[in-house]
Amino acid sequence: METAELIEHLGTEGRLLAGAAEAAGPDAAVPTCPGWHVRDLLRHTGTVHRWATAFVTERYAEYRPDAGEPDLDGTALLEWFGEGHGLLVEALSGAPADLDCWTFLPAPSPLAFWARRQAHETAVHRVDAEAALGEPGPVPERLAADGIDELLCAFHGRRRSRVRSDAPKVLRVRATDTGDVWTVRLSAEPPRTDRSSEGPADCELSGPAERLHLVLWNRLPVTDVTLVGDEELARLWRENSAITWA
Repeated sequence: METAELIEHLGTEGRLLAGAAEAAGPDAAVPTCPGWHVRDLLRHTGTVHRWATAFVTERYAEYRPDAGEPDLDGTALLEWFGEGHGLLVEALSGAPADLDCWTFLPAPSPLAFWARRQAHETAVHRVDAEAALGEPGPVPERLAADGIDELLCAFHGRRRSRVRSDAPKVLRVRATDTGDVWTVRLSAEPPRTDRSSEGPADCELSGPAERLHLVLWNRLPVTDVTLVGDEELARLWRENSAITWA
């Protein structure tokens, strides 16, 4: 996806997140994030937004920790979230194409990285906020397919991925609406993902991109897509694929 399109999605998803959070209220439980309430979701996502903004605006060349979550609640927390989201969209929209700063996943450029990462961060947590209302809406199919690609090829291409298998296994992920296919090769080493459908697979997950995206992010049960083959691979994914903020 083009960077401008990702920034547009970031703007839309952040506004939807804020609206759902306001409607649900700060005390509402977030079923997709066990143990969290809406205030936790806003504090976390807002902190991430401001953390990302600092790299874009200050051009930090090395990792820097976030400033910590605020001790805010209610209307003040919503206003703080909205302000930080707006600052991030503004920073990315105004950043030069040759932006040079720290990143942590492969990307064509730092600007492309931060736009992509924050669009997907915000989209997933928008779903969480809507889940607190009991009405999570879909992620647009192109954004969902790109989110799957980031998760499989970037996040789980890192050495820290815990999705490992003692015996070599192959998981295939097929988006039936966009036509995208990923082949994930599992072993005792970090997963290796190809954007292809070559060779046999031990397990295939298929369905619309927006459902696959949320299944792979552990926001929907695997029964929401079609599973063919070794169900243990789906269990392995669910138990070991979580991306943590640490």
